[in-house]
Amino acid sequence: MARKLRTALITVAASFVFLNTIYHHLLRHPPSIATEGLLAPPLPLYLQTNPNLALSEHKRLQLQEQEVDHYKSTRHVTSLKETTPAVSILLPAWEILVVLRPETPPPPSAARLTCLFPNNISSTARPSGFLSSPYRTTFKCDFPARLRRRFPFPQPVLNSPEKNTPPVIKSSVPELLRWNFLVYDSITTEDDVVLFVKGLNHRQGLSRSPSDFACVFGDDVINGVKTAVTSSVQEVFRCRIPKLTAVSIPGGEERIKISLEISEQNRVVPSVAYYTPPRNIAIKQPKSLLCACTMVYNVAKFLREWVIYHSAIGVERFILYDNGSDDELDRVVEDLIQSGYDVTTTFWVWAKTQESGFSHCAVRAKDTCKWVTFIDVDEFIYSRSWLNSSSPSREMLQALLPKSEESSIGQIMIGCYEFGPSNQKSNPKKGVIQGYNCRRRDENRHKSIVLLDAIDESLLNVIHHFRLKQGYKGKKLRIEDAVVNHYKYQAWVEFKTKFRRRVSAYVADWTQAVNPASKDRTPGLGYAPVEPYGWEGKFCEVYDNRLRDLTRRWFEFSLSSGYRNGLQES
Repeated sequence: MARKLRTALITVAASFVFLNTIYHHLLRHPPSIATEGLLAPPLPLYLQTNPNLALSEHKRLQLQEQEVDHYKSTRHVTSLKETTPAVSILLPAWEILVVLRPETPPPPSAARLTCLFPNNISSTARPSGFLSSPYRTTFKCDFPARLRRRFPFPQPVLNSPEKNTPPVIKSSVPELLRWNFLVYDSITTEDDVVLFVKGLNHRQGLSRSPSDFACVFGDDVINGVKTAVTSSVQEVFRCRIPKLTAVSIPGGEERIKISLEISEQNRVVPSVAYYTPPRNIAIKQPKSLLCACTMVYNVAKFLREWVIYHSAIGVERFILYDNGSDDELDRVVEDLIQSGYDVTTTFWVWAKTQESGFSHCAVRAKDTCKWVTFIDVDEFIYSRSWLNSSSPSREMLQALLPKSEESSIGQIMIGCYEFGPSNQKSNPKKGVIQGYNCRRRDENRHKSIVLLDAIDESLLNVIHHFRLKQGYKGKKLRIEDAVVNHYKYQAWVEFKTKFRRRVSAYVADWTQAVNPASKDRTPGLGYAPVEPYGWEGKFCEVYDNRLRDLTRRWFEFSLSSGYRNGLQES
């Protein structure tokens, strides 16, 4: 009996030492996470389940008690009265987006701010950008590794380190909102409200019925005004406008919190979106015939070439959705504006939302644009019929649009040629058109120019083209009439930056070992950002110098100075 007792005690002691070692190892070395996927660390049970399952009231009370106890252990937390009102969202890669409330003025530009967590743990708060409708300042900070294994994850307070006041904790601190279950934006039309929501329609082509949801207007989600959802596709939900007399507007301001309720579960999706009642515009400006809309991330070095080229052949207005750039994009945009180009930027920090960004653009641009081409900054439209032209003309792209007798055409589809690295080992100083001249032989995919009035109410879009309303149809141009030169596989130092940022919501990240034969995957590229052997010579089946030579002639190119007419700086 004594031997069995000793054996049991030794087993218990060894288990304790082993588990303690594992615990401290995980605290010191938290596992890595996919940069664009869901968080990899194990989540508590209530987060591991389907996000559409309702939390019980008992569980909610437990979480609140944990949050209060967690913050009571803090010794040096700045008074809540001294902090900036904000709401925080946990993004991929352990990054936190802090969104100031609409009524909060932005801090002075010289202010040094931190995200302050329990136990006086903090990380630097970096200015990020400005959300619109209503105008709100945002910051980004890293979620400290020491807190990544403590659930629930608490929201930080935005704090100035210069202020040291005694802690005053008067209420529970809310949990971090999760990016994968969130109403993140909205836009109001003359007829309805469009919501953009993560976490409900998970798969391409499979969307839940609009009757499963209701839009909720007002800060009081329990007693808020509800309206019917009329469309539910991808991350886009459309709902009816409420009667303003039924909605309480805080402070008399024209902004109302808006969210989406999962009706069967009586559960409201967390939201950072607001509804702004439509206003009558006294004077409507003439619409541009052709605009270009694209989503960008750190493309400052490429943007000038893309804008000036397409402006020369007929694009009148450029709409950029900035997906969180941290290069000199703002400076380049300002330079282009000063040079007379019509370029606007929308801060669109949301990860893997290309489809919803294009839907947002289709709604927002309807008042200012008739046709919009949805192409990327590494894509250039041209026609072989232009090869003998001595100079570009704004009528060139417009000639591709339907004639009056083709009034039922609502979308022009243009095939793509995919160019390879063309033996380049760094970003070509003369621009992508001059630097990359070897491509695959076959046409692949297509991009589009869309009549905004022809887009279906669902706003469904896939790979740069939209579903059209009944009565409209698309027209595929022959490759002889027009083509898109897609400088897709660039020098490795440029291409590898794309590895961690897949913008489509329904395309698997390259880091995920799924769909290896998909056309969205790069042949020969694995699941890590490791340069494949012989990358600089890949995807080279046909040397194609036509657009290169054409732009040299149009923009008075010389090898010593680059484009004299400003296409690319020397």
